[in-house]
Amino acid sequence: MSETNQTPVLIQWFEYMDSDDPDRVLTMISKDFVMSVQFSKGDGQSAEFVGDRDGLVAYLAQREKSVLIHHIDAGAFVDGVELSLGRTTRGGDFEASFNATAQLDSEGKVRRLLIARTPELSFS
Repeated sequence: MSETNQTPVLIQWFEYMDSDDPDRVLTMISKDFVMSVQFSKGDGQSAEFVGDRDGLVAYLAQREKSVLIHHIDAGAFVDGVELSLGRTTRGGDFEASFNATAQLDSEGKVRRLLIARTPELSFS
């Protein structure tokens, strides 16, 4: 699998998330933004981060900065929605697989965001 250019918004989103300044994703969201991030650490341990802009701010505050790298391995754009399958790495080693879905508004801002990740399986 190779990185796709069919999901430019998600590619930008994860580039910001992987940087020293992940708060830049706040510039990418619409006024009516809502998200859910299903975050599994494996062994049955998981958390869900839900909310609007304030929920995203809280999610950003608890994340490690500049530690994980997101790789989008496959993606598609269908009817205003970007869909991706990817993986995160830590120090070059596999950490988790993820799916990300972003519904975009007419200005290309992220209106809805759903991310699910698990270290329990790899697609590579």
